[in-house]
Amino acid sequence: MWNENDVTKMLGITYPIIQAGMAGGTTTPELIAAVSNAGGLGTLGAGYMNAEDMREAIKKIKELTDRPFGVNLFIPEASEISKDKVKKTNELLRPYREELRVAEPEIKEVSTANFDKQVDVIIQEHIAVCSFTFGVPSKETIQQLQGVNIIVMGTATTVKEAAINEEYGVDMVVLQGSEAGGHRGTFSGSFTDSMIGTMSLVPQAADHVKIPVIAAGGIMDGRGVLAALTLGAQAVQMGTAFVTAIESGAKTQHIEAILKSTEDQTVITSVFSGKPARGIQNDFIRELKPYEEDLPDYPIMNTLTTAIRSEAAKQNRPEWIHLWSGQSPRLSTRQHVADLLTDIVFQVENIISTR
Repeated sequence: MWNENDVTKMLGITYPIIQAGMAGGTTTPELIAAVSNAGGLGTLGAGYMNAEDMREAIKKIKELTDRPFGVNLFIPEASEISKDKVKKTNELLRPYREELRVAEPEIKEVSTANFDKQVDVIIQEHIAVCSFTFGVPSKETIQQLQGVNIIVMGTATTVKEAAINEEYGVDMVVLQGSEAGGHRGTFSGSFTDSMIGTMSLVPQAADHVKIPVIAAGGIMDGRGVLAALTLGAQAVQMGTAFVTAIESGAKTQHIEAILKSTEDQTVITSVFSGKPARGIQNDFIRELKPYEEDLPDYPIMNTLTTAIRSEAAKQNRPEWIHLWSGQSPRLSTRQHVADLLTDIVFQVENIISTR
């Protein structure tokens, strides 16, 4: 059967379909549970959550499903705080804050304490899968998780990064093609040199590493799933396809923007967070693009714009919020997760049967 392989067996899922761990509120307990209940792997995007809030979300998910699900964490990144850069950026952001009536945030030093607590919670709650973005955790952390039978999943944007994940001991790795929406997972080398399409990246990585590879980027339906499996992936990870699901916690403006968007309207930008990410172009991106090279890095820039984006959504100002999307928005649908997965499985099986 097309859906039976090492990844589905290791993860204990029926179909090789993983919902991306999108941080920031999109991955509600309802969304995660719906994906897992439909035979895929739901994932809590816990990158921005503190450990106790993450624990509460995990408990809610467990009330909604007894199937395996995952939690995605961000590898902590320290960024030098340049007071001059922060001051200049605050001046650029002042008109947005004044119109929205939000205060200037306080910038704090990045600590690894919350990350360590998150790992502890994942172990205590016996989570099936822990995935990581923006780097690879220490070998000690990986072994700690694997020691209690937690599957460790990494993220890579190049074959080199996939090999680094394998060297550190992760069980499987997501290959994030350049078509993918949201933040780029690049952690070794320049992100511009790592903008490799899914169709090129997946077969090269599958040939180079022994651990299973998972394809991500632009995959929205059964055609994409079957293509990824043909290229050598043992599963797919889908993000944008689930943003517009009825169970999604994405902001209404975000969902509407994806449903109305086209393949030529997404751009890579770092003006929202200080880290390159793919989203639908809007006024905020256009207005800050001339200053992009001089803005603070992630996570400082992310802190500086968080209140602006949050309040802009409340005031229905989509031109000032991040609208993360991959390059296949025309394939987006507004339906329940169960129906989405049913459609994908039907499409795959229909293609196979008519060959």
